[in-house]
Amino acid sequence: MSSPAECRILVFASGNGSNFQALVDALAAGNIPNARITRLIVNRGKAYATTRAEKAGIPWEYYNLISHGFQERGETDPEKLQKARNKYDAALAEKVLALDEKTERPHLIVLAGWMYIFGKHFLAPIAEKGIKVINLHPALPGKYDGTHAIDRAYADFQAGKLENNKTGIMVHYVIEAVDQGAPVLVREIECREGESLEQLEERIHSHEHSLIVEATAKIAGEIVASQQAQQ
Repeated sequence: MSSPAECRILVFASGNGSNFQALVDALAAGNIPNARITRLIVNRGKAYATTRAEKAGIPWEYYNLISHGFQERGETDPEKLQKARNKYDAALAEKVLALDEKTERPHLIVLAGWMYIFGKHFLAPIAEKGIKVINLHPALPGKYDGTHAIDRAYADFQAGKLENNKTGIMVHYVIEAVDQGAPVLVREIECREGESLEQLEERIHSHEHSLIVEATAKIAGEIVASQQAQQ
């Protein structure tokens, strides 16, 4: 007899974990059906996300580029930095793929405030096993890739250069090109005259939780439907 269809989710976070909490709450409320978070991985030792995981009874693990010996503290040599990142990425992919295939290995990885850019040494082996990776980015597709996206959109709005006076947020598939993967869901947010950067940031962040939940539910649903079709 085949096991019930289920989407297993692995979450990566670096800080407070409010997006992780939104996923935990949505799962508890039944808003992401036939899914569960099997594990949280953090790369900062003091990430509050770990406290949230403990309260929810979700196993978590700390794995860091420097603390786990991949990169020397204070290293500045570009070649050594890249080699360290490559080794860390490969080791992290290996760690994910070593999880039990029937009970814990994820079908979906959600980067929920994960402040680190993965390269091909993580993404390629994960993709090879059919595991999807998504990320939330505070900009519209093709706009303001990388860091300080909200700041750059706000500066363009102030200068009268922001297209349609709109920025936004998206959840997108993660590929090697930063923030350029295909969008899963997009939400436009209009900039307002007289609004401070902090106010715009607050409005954008207020939409993040619902969007990451909706996108996760969408992909989890597709994964479960695919499993059911094969049973």
